[in-house]
Amino acid sequence: MNLLTGTGHQISDTLVMTRRNLIRYTRLPRLIFFSSIQPIMFLTLFNFVFGGAIGATGKVPGGGPYINYLLPGILAQVVLFGAVQTGIGLADDMGKGIIDRFRSLPMGRGAVMSGRTLADTVRNFMVIIILVVVGTLYGFRFSNGIYSFLGMTACMLLFGFAFCWVMAFIGMSVGDPETAQLASFLIIFPLTFASAAFLPTATMPGWLQVFANHQPVTYAAVSARHFAIGTPANGAVWHLLLWCIGLLAIFVPLSIWRYRSRT
Repeated sequence: MNLLTGTGHQISDTLVMTRRNLIRYTRLPRLIFFSSIQPIMFLTLFNFVFGGAIGATGKVPGGGPYINYLLPGILAQVVLFGAVQTGIGLADDMGKGIIDRFRSLPMGRGAVMSGRTLADTVRNFMVIIILVVVGTLYGFRFSNGIYSFLGMTACMLLFGFAFCWVMAFIGMSVGDPETAQLASFLIIFPLTFASAAFLPTATMPGWLQVFANHQPVTYAAVSARHFAIGTPANGAVWHLLLWCIGLLAIFVPLSIWRYRSRT
């Protein structure tokens, strides 16, 4: 009974913290605006700059317009960039003393970070919807209707959720928003650009392909394309699932420990 009661309190506290963060987003319209515009800019620039160059060669990966190849990769990039906001937000709360107030309350130890990561997952879902709408205007088409959308979205949300916990640990460790952002970018820039998000890894030098072919952004992009346009997955979905489980198994307890020990 105590275990069930404790679990119930943990879930309730997590939902309260999720609601707190979602309400905070609605009170920061500039944050919502720029977090929506930036992904659209990425999609537009990559599509009309890279798309023109690749289309001129007649070697669009998977055939069809470049937007079909690009959109799933952009989604992987955007949810990864969105995860950075988890670390920045927690670091900001640390600097303002809000985390200290939370720790003084009788609430679940993991509720603060669980609420933050869930709220950021909701925000990532909204960004995915926006990009799919814009991508459709640019010519993107799903290969299997709603099922393609659901499969692709599930991959992206799981991927983003796992990295939210990575960034949560970074944010709680460094303690200020500027350092959290810089530390996060040191991780996400190599992962994003040395991947199959925008171009096939076969175009990269051999030594770089070894890294690019076995890192989570590539698995996320390939999995999303598999669901969206029917390209071969080649085991990417299972590899992505293993990556996400591994990241969560490591960084959820690390983040909670850091929350409890941070002074």
